[in-house]
Amino acid sequence: MSGPRVRFAPSPTGFFHVGSARTALFNWLLARQDPDGVFILRIEDTDAERNREEWVEGITTAMAWLGLDLDEGPFRQSDNAAAYENAAQLLRRSGYLYYCDCSSAALQARKAPGAPPGYDGFCRDRGVERGPTTALRFRTPREGVTTVHDLVRGDVEFANALIEDFVVVKSSGDVLYALANVTDDRHDRITHVIRGEEHLANSPKQMMLWEALNRATGDEVALALYAHLPLLVNEQRKKLSKRRDPVATESYRDQGYLASAFVNYLALLGWSPRGDEEIVPLAALIEQFRLEDVSHSPAFFDVKKLTHLNGEYVRALSASDFVLASAPWVCPWRSDWRPSDRVPSWREDQFNAALYARVAALVQERVATLSEIPAMVEFFFLDEAPVDEGSFAKVIVNDAAGPTILAEAIRRFELLTAWDAPTLHATTVEIGEGLGLALRKAQAPIRCAVTGTLVGPPLFESLELLGREKTIQRLRAAAAKCA
Repeated sequence: MSGPRVRFAPSPTGFFHVGSARTALFNWLLARQDPDGVFILRIEDTDAERNREEWVEGITTAMAWLGLDLDEGPFRQSDNAAAYENAAQLLRRSGYLYYCDCSSAALQARKAPGAPPGYDGFCRDRGVERGPTTALRFRTPREGVTTVHDLVRGDVEFANALIEDFVVVKSSGDVLYALANVTDDRHDRITHVIRGEEHLANSPKQMMLWEALNRATGDEVALALYAHLPLLVNEQRKKLSKRRDPVATESYRDQGYLASAFVNYLALLGWSPRGDEEIVPLAALIEQFRLEDVSHSPAFFDVKKLTHLNGEYVRALSASDFVLASAPWVCPWRSDWRPSDRVPSWREDQFNAALYARVAALVQERVATLSEIPAMVEFFFLDEAPVDEGSFAKVIVNDAAGPTILAEAIRRFELLTAWDAPTLHATTVEIGEGLGLALRKAQAPIRCAVTGTLVGPPLFESLELLGREKTIQRLRAAAAKCA
């Protein structure tokens, strides 16, 4: 018995929405549960006015980043126009479609007050011939109900009387979404249609078309099972909006979220694994995922929770994997890929890979995303320390103890026989005690002078790696500004 055959069918009309990424993942998980499962990518690019080639590339590269490998495709609907036209004409000859020459103005003029919305069936039995202004409409049943057997929502009934005779081919000859999708799904023998809940209303129309094509062709292709996934909402519980919310998957990649963490988080949007753990290995996601366990309630896309989860994944990396993962942010010139518009503040000739391998251990526990790394380590590679003027003024210029601490640090650090983190820590403690200050207060001017900021990796380990010469040089430069 063959495994599930699923398809992900995005339209290339913008960035790769996180909701689309979740839909692709759920399709992929179902396919990967069976050795014979098939995951297909179909690009719905028939809307030439809205589609752009860079969005197609964005879809494929984002899916590759997420690790959602394909079994078939990517296919493009624009390459299949002849099949759609053949399906339309077959349905017309079989009596399922009819030509309609009604304009919007004519339809509105016929509308009686209180009449139901949609097309009134005026051309249904008029025998209109094909012409330059005629569209093809589907002859929907007048009675009964169409029941969508949804794996997420249960049975959903649609009264046929409320489904208008919908257009499947425009007067321009362009075949619309419903017929194109059904034609492709039947051809590809799709067993499960897994998509967002906004498509639920399309399902009865597509089921009607599917059965009509079965009868017209004599090819009884089993109707796919439907599963409509819950909406993704923001913290105001409003549907995620491209205009209002951070929804571009590519943006999360460029910010330094790990693909493994992002996939883990997407899987939790509307579905829960067994047990209480939220960090779930990919193999466990594949093994445990069931469409029947997907909730029909809206799922909150919580960026804070995603960031926290990503931090857990970052800290779980081995030292070598962390260095490798951070390469696009710290040495993009040596990487196959560079995050968009993210260039470190140092030049290639200033970067020291061996030093960074040691520095990386200091920052791995302190970052939640990889894009945070450059600002945290730049003082190691720049000739002069970066300067945060606000911090400098706070702990050095406007604090009477600041210049004194710098002077004492210069004097004592120059006399040290050992240059290591424990010795530097002990020496700074002594400087603070001599001035009646806690270590936190005593180390602040030193950190600011050497690293340029008041936050960053552990100070004394950083000074050890930076070296005596650069450390004292920067302390002197900072002290000179106070003279």
